[in-house]
Amino acid sequence: AERSDIYIPSEGTVRKIMSEIGIVHKVRHKPNSITKADKEARKSDDLIKRNFRSEKPLEKAVTDISEIPAKDGKIYISVLFDCFDLMPLGFAAADNMKADLCVKTLENAYCSYPDIRGMIIHSDRGSQYTSVIYRKTIERIDIKQSMNSAGGRCHDNARCESMWARMKEEIFYSRKRRSEEYTIEELKCMIWRYFMSYWANRRICSANGGLPPSIKRKRYYELMLYNYF
Repeated sequence: AERSDIYIPSEGTVRKIMSEIGIVHKVRHKPNSITKADKEARKSDDLIKRNFRSEKPLEKAVTDISEIPAKDGKIYISVLFDCFDLMPLGFAAADNMKADLCVKTLENAYCSYPDIRGMIIHSDRGSQYTSVIYRKTIERIDIKQSMNSAGGRCHDNARCESMWARMKEEIFYSRKRRSEEYTIEELKCMIWRYFMSYWANRRICSANGGLPPSIKRKRYYELMLYNYF
């Protein structure tokens, strides 16, 4: 069972202390959507309806693409986040934003988490997610596709948008770095380490009650085991 003697301060308390010691919180840069919808392609229903919370792992997830300028071009990042604990289940990066990037994200997630079968995976209505190759991968892995509602706004996939904003703030803006200082390969390594190592295992997440995703997930399964016996 979870320990009850661990005190986790609220975000308001943290902001107050930061202000008192002279650490200023900077407003995150607002991300822009880069995927474009194919108006002729078949769409999937919105199964999420802006409810980005889940009671258990591998029940539903969100995915999106982010574009980052590099010294030698641009890098496109695709990540699949579990709504339960914001664990990055799958990651892929490329110098283009074709459907293969999104397919690779799904395949990497399935390789690491075979139990994603039956999971709801939500995205925007970009052409990558309505492509034939992506839909075939959806069917092969046996997952349920969900998309932003018709005429939907960025809030329909706000969870991913906030993840991109945090990543860019913490890797670049807060450290006064420019992504153009690094090559595509360097950025790929930096961002993979940020999400798959730092974010997954060490970063305190307010949505998880101050726990990193891996710790929240570990406690969930420990509690299941405890209740089973």
